[in-house]
Amino acid sequence: MTNQAGRGGLREQRKAHTRRTIQEHALKLFLGQGYDATTVEQIAAAAGVSHMTFFRHFPTKEAVVEDDDYDPLIADLVRARPDGEDPLEALRAALLTGLDAVLATDRDAVYARTRLVVTTPALRARQWHNTAATGDLLATALAERERRPVDLRLRVIAAAATAALTTALTAWVEGEGADDLRSLVDQAFAALRTAD
Repeated sequence: MTNQAGRGGLREQRKAHTRRTIQEHALKLFLGQGYDATTVEQIAAAAGVSHMTFFRHFPTKEAVVEDDDYDPLIADLVRARPDGEDPLEALRAALLTGLDAVLATDRDAVYARTRLVVTTPALRARQWHNTAATGDLLATALAERERRPVDLRLRVIAAAATAALTTALTAWVEGEGADDLRSLVDQAFAALRTAD
């Protein structure tokens, strides 16, 4: 039994390593020769995997940029926030905690991926769908935290928080990564609080 669990864990580690490797090589190619000029075949060859292996991990070329493990991390952090905390504050605190963890290890990759989304029309066009999915996930996390169904209020709060994060990320890229992303997120949430 332990052997199987160990093998399953090792298999998952290998899959995660392959995904990271594919993403790293894809980002290098996208930044070096442009998103549109880069093919799936080039990414697979650079990562040392087959074309089929690429598609086992990512259904499309766009998914290499869009897919990450950050949304589930943030949702878990939202659920862990104290009872009775204002939902917008819970989202802000969870996002900042998640950013601290992610930027400590993946800052360059996060910046590169965000820059690609902001500057590539094909990816920017898909951003609404991804932002909406993140908002839905965060609204569900807020509802679970409050032990109640998702309602319009929680959806609006989650959508506003997601828009604030997206705007902060865009400003970070427009400033070529020179600004502190944490500070930009704080400023974006402060703007939500003071909006009349």
